[in-house]
Amino acid sequence: MKAIALRYGSYAAALVIVLSLVAWLWERGKTIDYSTTEIWGYLTLVASMVFVYLGIRHYRDSERGGYLSFGDGIKLGVLIVLIPSLAFGLYNVVYTEWLNPEFMEAYFNQNLEQLRAQLPAEEYARQEKDLLAQKEMFQNPFLGFALMFFTVFIIGLIASIISTIALLRNPPRSEVGGA
Repeated sequence: MKAIALRYGSYAAALVIVLSLVAWLWERGKTIDYSTTEIWGYLTLVASMVFVYLGIRHYRDSERGGYLSFGDGIKLGVLIVLIPSLAFGLYNVVYTEWLNPEFMEAYFNQNLEQLRAQLPAEEYARQEKDLLAQKEMFQNPFLGFALMFFTVFIIGLIASIISTIALLRNPPRSEVGGA
């Protein structure tokens, strides 16, 4: 089970990192719409979770004789998801600290400009204060790592549950000691 988790988790991690790097290279030197970038990021994470399904299916078909219990599927799914979660958390730190250290400032400035255009002055002042507090908090690399780790992990956990349910197959009763 661990070898399968390592293989498919590595595939998922490689995909999420490569697609994130492609997006970063594509954006360099351009005016970035962070709303579009955020959508791309979530699509990248969801696409990488295909490897959760593939890993669980491989385990069921090659290691378990075509059968899969709910517990085994979830356990393997979580093991697979740990790898891209760690990888994307680390990538986020590398990205915000070295590849694009201006990201946080630009991201929050764009959000402030959008809020300024949409909200009355009083509401904008409240939202600005909250957003600046968030910015301060997210500039901590450990928090950035944790946020990205748990984002990927939660998406992966959902993918693990859905994949396990889709692939669930119990042995016939005669093989389990039934009639």
